[in-house]
Order: sequence, then structure tokens, then C-alpha cells
Amino acid sequence: MQTATAARTPAAPAAHLAASQEEDVFLTLTVANQACAVPVMMVRDVLGAHAITRIPLAPQEVAGSLNLRGRIVTALDLRVRLGLPPRAADAPPAMSVVVEQFGELYAMLVDQVGEVVPLPARNFAANPPTLDALWRDVSRGVHRQEGRLIIALDIGRVLAIG
Repeated sequence: MQTATAARTPAAPAAHLAASQEEDVFLTLTVANQACAVPVMMVRDVLGAHAITRIPLAPQEVAGSLNLRGRIVTALDLRVRLGLPPRAADAPPAMSVVVEQFGELYAMLVDQVGEVVPLPARNFAANPPTLDALWRDVSRGVHRQEGRLIIALDIGRVLAIG
């Protein structure tokens, strides 16, 4: 499990992404057709469509809160957080990837959840210079897999809103 100290440090170089067992295995997800991944050890739950209660005066990225087995969880819309277009009205409902940061639970709303996969360090690369600045800020690097790029998200930076 990642420590609070490690979560606040700058992004590790791409070569160090798979240095430990925890960071070697990722949960893949899709947001607006972009493949992303998060360290599986940070994931606490994956939820289907869930009722979300809007929080007045919350930042735009905060979709609201949801109830997870009696615990209030802040729901963060990754489309808004990553500067992507809103979900189409006829699109399937968002799924939630629940992560823990500093003892609090957060649900990241995504379009689709993929598989848990090992991502070998040899296939990681630093963020390309052409990657949007907002994405560079929340990315730990990219992984090349079968003709596509998977962006490895830095959960601490994704959750740092405002």
C-alpha cells in the first residue's frame, strides 16, 4: 500500500513504476475512449451504476457523494477532472472505481472498467511532450500495449482538486 509520504512526492521516473509488486499490477479503465490504469493495490472496490447525491458548492470535478455500505464516499467525475467532454445522455451509466487516500474513500467515475493486468516496467515510458498539460499533471507515465497507450494515473494528483 502506498504511504501518505509517497503520495505527496513528485511522480516517480517511468523506470521506477514497476519497481515493487504493488505497482506492477494495475486495474485498467476507460474514460472517453482513453485507456488508463491505476495501481490495483489502491483500489478498494469497483461499483456499477450507483445513486450519487450532489454536494452544493463543491468543485465542478466533484459529482457528489455516494453511500458505500454505510460510508459516505466522495465521487469524482474523471471526465470533468481530465478536461474531457461530458458523457452522452444515451451512454451507459458511469462505473465507480473506489480508491483510498489518507484514510478517505473516493469514487472515480469512469466509462468502463477493464482487467487487472501486470504492466512490465520495460514497456513504460515518460509522458510524451505532446500529452495535454492537464493529463501530464496527473500521469505517472505511459505504457505501450498492443498498439495503444495506457496512461498510468497518479491517484494522489488526480484527487488533488481545487
